[in-house]
Amino acid sequence: MNQPLSSIAQNPPQDDPYVLGQVIVLDKPLKWTSFDIVNKVRYLLRHYRRLRKVKVGHAGTLDPLATGILIVCTGRKTKEITTYQDHDKEYVATIRLGAVTPSFDLETEPCNFVDAKHITREQVEQCLKGFIGEQQQYPPVYSAKKINGERAFVAAHEGRGDEVKMRPTMIEIFAIEILEWNDDTKEFKARVHCSKGTYIRSLANDIGARLGVGGYLAGLRRTRIGTVTLKNAISIEDFEEKLRQSQD
Repeated sequence: MNQPLSSIAQNPPQDDPYVLGQVIVLDKPLKWTSFDIVNKVRYLLRHYRRLRKVKVGHAGTLDPLATGILIVCTGRKTKEITTYQDHDKEYVATIRLGAVTPSFDLETEPCNFVDAKHITREQVEQCLKGFIGEQQQYPPVYSAKKINGERAFVAAHEGRGDEVKMRPTMIEIFAIEILEWNDDTKEFKARVHCSKGTYIRSLANDIGARLGVGGYLAGLRRTRIGTVTLKNAISIEDFEEKLRQSQD
């Protein structure tokens, strides 16, 4: 039987594997924040491993509307978080042309619709070539970037987005290619291999701007961090089941 959380010892056993340190590769579900995942893992470790105090952190934020690889470190492995954050990333991005959104994704409603029926796959492929290499990129106002000590998205949600002056950062796109193209909706899926710190939302917005019709991110899945791929990932439900079975 699980021990009530209120009776869990303050000092966790130092030989517990999650105190010694574990790297958990999770497939983040849609609409969960990265902090939701961290809090869930922390709760499960308290519930199933009777660990009241154990360090838990994630290596690289994923937006709520994104899915895919989220690396979570526990215990002493939290010291390696920056190592994972520095790795290159790979995504499958769904980009829709012909409109923009304030957040550059579907967190906010599309607006400024433009007729994009003249845009062809060949034009988009040629446009994408221009984004390969090192470049300066402006993060979205709806992001966790700190500006004057405040998260940018806080000001954006309060209607003060115009007051926020985002600073560009240097990023690199190593490769980008179209995987699927829908000529009716002018929506396409692209594989993006990029450096740390790249905002795929900003990339989608920039692609639309360069094509002259606007664009926004309609979906995002992170498929790789360094050498870690989705084949290494498990769901949060599978992780809970693993912990439950460890008690049997």
